[in-house]
Amino acid sequence: MREAIYIACHVPPYKLYLVNQKIFAPNSDLEDFVKCYWTLEGSKDETPQKNTIVPDGTMKLIFHYGDLYRHYPKSDSSILLPRSFLIGQLTKPYVVEPTGETGIFFVRFHPNGFLPFTTIPIKEMENTAVTLEKLFGESGLEIEQKIINANTNMERIDLIQSFLINRLTDDKLIDKIVQSTIETITTANGQLSINELSKQTELNRRFLARKFSSTIGLSPKQLSKIVRLQTTLKTLLTKDVSKLTDLAHENEYFDQAHFIKDFKEFTGLTPKEFYGDHLKMSLIFDTKK
Repeated sequence: MREAIYIACHVPPYKLYLVNQKIFAPNSDLEDFVKCYWTLEGSKDETPQKNTIVPDGTMKLIFHYGDLYRHYPKSDSSILLPRSFLIGQLTKPYVVEPTGETGIFFVRFHPNGFLPFTTIPIKEMENTAVTLEKLFGESGLEIEQKIINANTNMERIDLIQSFLINRLTDDKLIDKIVQSTIETITTANGQLSINELSKQTELNRRFLARKFSSTIGLSPKQLSKIVRLQTTLKTLLTKDVSKLTDLAHENEYFDQAHFIKDFKEFTGLTPKEFYGDHLKMSLIFDTKK
């Protein structure tokens, strides 16, 4: 069975099963909120049977203008995903499978970028596909139909950008404290302890945890673990790694057991399983894009 692991928003030079994928930057009005737009297209024969979406610390609006996908909450059960939805913050691997032709348009937000657009608490959407009707009411159904029926990627981007900009008001601003802390975590590749992070940001740990929970849906520790894992995956895919123990040390895991535990928590695989059988996967994306 062919499988793929999805990691974020940049494609390095590896063989792709999905033959057509493109990434677009947001306009200046939305660059503080939206990280990128991303499209995937491919026939069922060209698409891996199952795809593991690895947590990357971001939330995404997903529009299927092709055939729908199934989600496997457990290995022996599945549910059909909606035509369009928001996927909340992931804290575990999210396994999906195409039912036919793939045609997907993604809006990938910064870790704290979706908060200004929702009335539903961010934390309540964790590991959940939330329909656009639940998020936005009648206007959610309208934008879904417009994007699904659009003929080009640029038309889809224009539609969603107008929709999002119209939902922004002066009081819906990015929290500068959270933003600064996210940048600190990212710059350090997630390798700072929470005590070190608290010292560098000069913020109380509990205050920071409450801020993160309400604006990102993850704790600082969870986001740090995800960023570090993403950095580790990037190293696996772009460098010649002779020993997995060296990889663990390079990314400052406490020990090999800690490395294996975090790796399996977010990918569903041990590092050895990933390195041995999954290094040639079809769609690998880098969080730094």
